Amino acid sequence: MLSAKSLFQEILDNDESFRLFCSIAASGESQGGWENARIAALVPPSARELAPKITRHGADEDKHGRIFNALMNKRGLTPVEVPADTDYTMLLERHGIGLAHDKLKSRQPLTVLDIVTYLAHSRVTEQRASEQMELLLRHFADHPDIGRAVRMISEDEDRHLAYCHEELLRFASAGHGPAIRRTLRACALAEIRVYRDVSLAVMAHMGGILGWSRAREATLAAAIHTVYAYERAAGWRRMVSLKMPEHRDALGGPAPPAPEVA
Repeated sequence: MLSAKSLFQEILDNDESFRLFCSIAASGESQGGWENARIAALVPPSARELAPKITRHGADEDKHGRIFNALMNKRGLTPVEVPADTDYTMLLERHGIGLAHDKLKSRQPLTVLDIVTYLAHSRVTEQRASEQMELLLRHFADHPDIGRAVRMISEDEDRHLAYCHEELLRFASAGHGPAIRRTLRACALAEIRVYRDVSLAVMAHMGGILGWSRAREATLAAAIHTVYAYERAAGWRRMVSLKMPEHRDALGGPAPPAPEVA
């Protein structure tokens, strides 16, 4: 029976598919680390109190990238080049979601609305990350090779999501509510399209490595399209709601060190 657990177990058991999975994840996390570091450096004076939290966010993302690389190293594997059609972060930028890299590479300070855009983009993408890690946590929390990494990354993603909720609500109370709602909706609708396309691409690459039959590939593609249809109809709304989290100041303080996985 095809299930999320059996599918990921198959990817985990094969060195080449595991290497591709970890390479894609490490690349995306490292890219997020760079983006957050640049945003922290360019925060406008009126929002300087956010800089340490943005820095912490970026440090967590860098840590996740190191964890995925360490998981590969533990099995004697080296990263592979990430196929362009699986590069989630770059595809989001290409769709105009988040802050453009040209802006982040400049020395011009960001505006408050830029920070709102960053937080809205993060709220949407961290929702996805939190859900993905929750799925892995459900099935692999006690796995001898990846369990500790899955638990740590899942906890971090939950903190990132809580941080986005709290800061967006603070900006909404300061009068930025309309811009936040507008940006969240645009980000969510774009993200679900990119996520569908990336999912199809990743499954195609994995199928080539693992020798999946056309019938199996068709079944997985149909499942991905079904998820997209649900998200396009109503599921995207979970990505745009805002609620004060139970865990307040979730990114206060220094980032914890990465676990030893080797």
